[in-house]
Amino acid sequence: MRFDLSDDANKGKWFDYFDSEVKEDGSKVYLDPVPGMGRVCFRKPDRTVMEKIGTETKTIRERIVHNKDRRAMEIIQQEVQTPEQKRKEMEMFWDHAIKDWDENIQDKNGTPIPCTAGNKLELLDKSARFTRFAVRCLEIINEVEVGKAEDEIKNS
Repeated sequence: MRFDLSDDANKGKWFDYFDSEVKEDGSKVYLDPVPGMGRVCFRKPDRTVMEKIGTETKTIRERIVHNKDRRAMEIIQQEVQTPEQKRKEMEMFWDHAIKDWDENIQDKNGTPIPCTAGNKLELLDKSARFTRFAVRCLEIINEVEVGKAEDEIKNS
């Protein structure tokens, strides 16, 4: 079995912006990209990135509980998050997942929006259309990775 250990996933994948609509039944329809609407580079956070995010945004709490099967007390560890920690987790995730965008990502006056952590979060917070686009792009990256893995299994 061959494994690609290069850092290609960290380079990210560029997507032309595509709009979406939500139907009355709640289903989403993704429209075709329109040239010149902007491009965004996404990358899927790997295990080490997610572990780093977790260590910075979760607290481990120990509790003593009674184990009925063993008839003994034992200590269990439980991850807990405050609302502030949950918010920070989402901020760190999206700051990593959205690597860059081009000058066609603009505000309502046509001024390019710089690709900063704050602007990423503001765009995600204030635009449901951009949020649907971002989530769908990460889904596509994941589907491609799963497809490649299945192809490798078939070819081995």
